[in-house]
Amino acid sequence: MFNMPGGMEWLVILIIALLLFGSRLPSVMRNLGRSVNEFKKGLHESAEEVGTDDKPGQEGKDRDPESRSPRPAG
Repeated sequence: MFNMPGGMEWLVILIIALLLFGSRLPSVMRNLGRSVNEFKKGLHESAEEVGTDDKPGQEGKDRDPESRSPRPAG
């Protein structure tokens, strides 16, 4: 239904952005970059938080010793 804008459309978008933001464009882009960095940092921190729950060698440490011992076959 919708396609990615081509060369001419990007030029029109750029001109509209320059008209709307003018001299504020560098600060707008700087703030946009900061917000993207904060978003990535938040994703990384949440991935680390989730990853600490599933570290290898940590499973079963809070269980009782009988549940960790191997069960006899049969």
